[in-house]
Amino acid sequence: MVWRPRARTTVWLVTVVAALSFAVGVINIASQELVLLGVYVPESVQRLAGFTGALTGFLMLVSAYGLRKRLRAAWYSTLILLPVTALQGFVQAGVLTLPLVGVPVPTSTPLIALSLVSIPLVAVSRDQYTNSWSLSTAQMAALAALVGAQIYGTVGTYALREHFPAVNTALDAFYFTLVTASTVGYGDITAATQIGQLFSMSVLVLGVASFGAAAGTLLGPALEARFAAALGQVSEAQLNMLDNHIIVMGYGELTEPILEELTTADSSYIVVTPDTDRASSLRSRDVTVLTGDPSDEQPLLDAGIERAAGALAATNNDAEDALAILTARELNPDIRIVAAATDRQNIDKLRRAGADTVISPALIGGHLLVQSALGRAEVESVADRILGTSGSDVEEIAEDESSSDADGESRPDTDGESRSDADGESRSDTDGKSRSDTNGDQ
Repeated sequence: MVWRPRARTTVWLVTVVAALSFAVGVINIASQELVLLGVYVPESVQRLAGFTGALTGFLMLVSAYGLRKRLRAAWYSTLILLPVTALQGFVQAGVLTLPLVGVPVPTSTPLIALSLVSIPLVAVSRDQYTNSWSLSTAQMAALAALVGAQIYGTVGTYALREHFPAVNTALDAFYFTLVTASTVGYGDITAATQIGQLFSMSVLVLGVASFGAAAGTLLGPALEARFAAALGQVSEAQLNMLDNHIIVMGYGELTEPILEELTTADSSYIVVTPDTDRASSLRSRDVTVLTGDPSDEQPLLDAGIERAAGALAATNNDAEDALAILTARELNPDIRIVAAATDRQNIDKLRRAGADTVISPALIGGHLLVQSALGRAEVESVADRILGTSGSDVEEIAEDESSSDADGESRPDTDGESRSDADGESRSDTDGKSRSDTNGDQ
């Protein structure tokens, strides 16, 4: 999807709010002055807002990263966190003295203002965030193990609190579990009996195992993706997620409009190109790219051609497209392949190579240009409607064109061949052959 300027501004604004939330929270923790709602809000609540404000800042950074990846889940989390940061700004303490005028200003004022400004901007840009985010079975199992280990330790420690003299509340029990499972071990809470020691060892073993499993399964794919991007590759996890997608074989002048149309249609796709510089440029725009020759079998297999819904070949070299089409057809006989012919003479050749549909942009463009130059005003209207309308409107255009046979406009012949009308216009039939009527030139 092409990023709108408003969406980019929203991502940057959310990032600034995240940084401010963290900074204001830290300042609030160290501040000894109470401002804003200090008269009405207890000091302990303002101090607590500082700690939670710093935590909210970290969560906002994660959400901002998700927005950059166009994740719908990040859009929801951001819309929830922004009112929280604004509310925390109202109850937080801390002042900052302006250097020139010497006037004390609450540090949370910019946070409140930017949070309130960001809410409508995020709300109206919902259509920009369409990517889904889901956990694999292994990731859900690791997350469940992590949560289960914390529940086991907290409940068990509180139930055995007579064996832990320093544990008096459920919060103390959770604190002991978290410190033990993370191997920090401050030593302020220790077991006083052998039963308590045995339970502490079980918490240590289960906690460390669950932390390790969660780190490996939850963070591993992200690290793999970063290393793969640095090496100019696509991670295995990204390739496995591709299903019912479109494979764009090669890169040419038509590739950018193709990618824009696929993104607008919310279709998943992958580009396979041997051009490393072009692949790096596309990857910087978050386009899924596989570096390789689309005429070779392995790159197409890696791109998931067995699961693909279709393939597009639209480079500037018809010979390379033909080889890529042959390979794709051999690997998946049922896939739908569409090709763009640079040279009109290669239309039949590309079709024989295995393409289901072959389109010549130059031929179509030339036909429209000539008809427009001859004064056919409706031609420009048809072009505008094709370029700026949806699929249903394009079907309506096709119906309008087919109904104009009596006027001598382009139409298919029943014998499957292409010929020209009296006015010299060209039209194609089902077999793509070409001929001229006795009273017109092709």
